[in-house]
Amino acid sequence: MADLKTTYMGLELKNPIVAGATTLTCQMETISRLEEAGAAAIVTCSLFEEEIQLERFRMHEELELFDNVHPEMTDIFPELEHAGPTEHLMWVRRAKESASIPVIASVNCVNPETWVEYAKLTADTGVDGLELNFYSAPSDVSRRGLAIEDEQAQIVREVTAAVSVPVAVKLSPYYANPLNVVQCLSEAGASGFVLFNRFFETDIDVDEEKNIFPWNLSSRGDYGLALRFVGLLYGQVGDLCASRGIFEGEDVAKLILAGADVVQVVSTLFVNGIDHLGQMLDDLERWMDAKGYETLEDLRGKLSHKHSKDPWSYTRAQYVRALMKPDPIERRYRAI
Repeated sequence: MADLKTTYMGLELKNPIVAGATTLTCQMETISRLEEAGAAAIVTCSLFEEEIQLERFRMHEELELFDNVHPEMTDIFPELEHAGPTEHLMWVRRAKESASIPVIASVNCVNPETWVEYAKLTADTGVDGLELNFYSAPSDVSRRGLAIEDEQAQIVREVTAAVSVPVAVKLSPYYANPLNVVQCLSEAGASGFVLFNRFFETDIDVDEEKNIFPWNLSSRGDYGLALRFVGLLYGQVGDLCASRGIFEGEDVAKLILAGADVVQVVSTLFVNGIDHLGQMLDDLERWMDAKGYETLEDLRGKLSHKHSKDPWSYTRAQYVRALMKPDPIERRYRAI
């Protein structure tokens, strides 16, 4: 029987499937179900600085609503301050205390100084690691991309210096050279990398003529970009976690062959249910047994860029397909 144990961010995991940050990891009931279904670790739903800022603004707005009705009204309400991230931190601590698998806390901030503050507060809850959810949404056309990358590297340096738990970074693919960004963040102190984040994009309702924000889940097969960059980075930086569009045990095998240490799953939990985790693990184990692999290390990175017999597959794949290895079906359509 295949051994599915692995490590990620220095944490020993019973298998390579991690439940990514989602609404399922912000409820004690579903966290318990994820653990029972076989999740090796969970990433708690993110602590969002913007959410805290919005709550603080709304509270002050409500407290000051009647200030100008009559002078005496200014004395009705006591001086109150918003609790900030306290409620979220209390919940993260409770999740860590109740779970028997590693708990990684996700932090998502806007201001550089807040990253360090929230990282320290979250680490103090006793979690096993932190995941910094980097997403830059620039609105200034004059700001150079390098300035954003340098700022993120500085955040990693300051956070890793301020906490004693391992720190991973969850990245978007929207950099001129994601490979170099990962390398720089590795040098700054990050011990793990989640490739890649999936963002909810704005859409437009043409009937109402307004912006809407649909719930867009990944589809199976959306792991292509993650597979490519995991394959290119294998053996060059810290631990690699593949994310996006990983639905089945076969998908997990593909990403490990490319070089991933673990994978994060979210969409498949909503589409197929939490219990599907067990099926994914069973399928991965059966595949390994059929191939004669005893441990994940036996196959990890076997088809990475470093070890691939076809180096073009990770660098010029689209041209290889179109020019060097045309599909016979495609040739048939061309003839028609």
